[in-house]
Amino acid sequence: MNKIDMEGPTGKLGVLLVGLDGAVSTTFMAGTELIRRGLGKPYGSLTQMQTIRLGKRTEKRFSLIKDFVPLAELDDLVFGGWDIFDMNAYEGALNAGVLKKEDLNKVRDFMESIRPMPAVFNQYYVKKLKGEYIKPWGNKMELAQEVMEDIKEFKKENNVDRLVMIWTASTEIYIPPSEVHMSLENFERGLEENHKDISPSMIYAYGALKSKVPFINGAPGLTVDFPAMYELADKMHVPIAGKDFKTGQTLMKTIIAPGLKARMLGVRGWFSTNILGNRDGEVLDDPESFKSKEVSKLSVLGTILQPDLYPELYGDIHHKVRINYYPPRGDNKESWDNIDIFGWLGYPMQIKINFLCRDSILAAPVVLDLVLFMDLAQRAHLKGIQEWLSFYFKSPMVAPGLYPEHDLFIQHIKLKNFLRYLMGEELITHLGVEYYDLF
Repeated sequence: MNKIDMEGPTGKLGVLLVGLDGAVSTTFMAGTELIRRGLGKPYGSLTQMQTIRLGKRTEKRFSLIKDFVPLAELDDLVFGGWDIFDMNAYEGALNAGVLKKEDLNKVRDFMESIRPMPAVFNQYYVKKLKGEYIKPWGNKMELAQEVMEDIKEFKKENNVDRLVMIWTASTEIYIPPSEVHMSLENFERGLEENHKDISPSMIYAYGALKSKVPFINGAPGLTVDFPAMYELADKMHVPIAGKDFKTGQTLMKTIIAPGLKARMLGVRGWFSTNILGNRDGEVLDDPESFKSKEVSKLSVLGTILQPDLYPELYGDIHHKVRINYYPPRGDNKESWDNIDIFGWLGYPMQIKINFLCRDSILAAPVVLDLVLFMDLAQRAHLKGIQEWLSFYFKSPMVAPGLYPEHDLFIQHIKLKNFLRYLMGEELITHLGVEYYDLF
């Protein structure tokens, strides 16, 4: 198998975060700097800590992923972006309340040096937030051009060689695909005409792709997952990925559900509820924003369990998801799952999961991996939807006509095999017949 031709990660990599002062972004930036200074470890990051097997099991060849594929070094990351509040990243991190002040103070000088650019924002799309540091709302094409100018200026001022943009901002209201999203021509006309179905996240995505910057969508909105954006990504030869970071409760679903299906244990009901007190929780307290998240969360079980193939086991599941805004909890999200299952002869059983997690602590290594892998994709001259990164998303983007793969373990195999493919290594099927005299 031939190795895919790719450029090396020379020079600086700019990371443009939409939602610069939010909990996820500030936890990611502060954590990266703590790691760079030798004051922390990148737990949760595949790119930094996980190994990949190469060749047959008898060869015992293992490599760290970061030593196997040419990824950018953490020291080469430069951070910037936009936010609706005018505060530096240190103030943003204190406001988010994820990391301890004693840890933040170790990198205070670095975090204070990072300030956002004014954001593209309109409260119609995120009802629970009031933007204070925003670009004047006007013609959407002009706003997209302002984003492109911001990208150009950031690249010049920070002397970066390459860029990746990632949406870490709040969940927008649910917008179903409409005619304006069906072609690039329609979308650009919609920008000029201020079409209401073009949200700020779509303006950022358009600006990124027009600037040949890879775009990652960490929220459940439409954003970059529609035909006009596929067309633009193809035209500009830029990779795109999304959507909705898979961190807490849905991560657990994609671990548990494949196991139940593998053992042919039936599921009658799956009730999921959360309490969350950060800005994300406040935003999701609005029914229109929650609708976007609900669609993302509900899609997981159906694809994994395949009720059309196993109607007796999974054809009549009652699946309910709730998110409750509870300010005292802050970023320390708590989720409860009650799963009503059945086994031999239909006898009922239950599984109960109480996950006390930290939303941004789980999201930060996901952001790091996605940034590094999307930069790798760009240097490997890949374009369009990067399905091999499904491992990181609740609602993985796939080619039109395909259903997404939600099984975490299949996603993991897919990711590693794609890395082997890029580097010209033998793909691993885990069949293992070569080790036995079976016939």
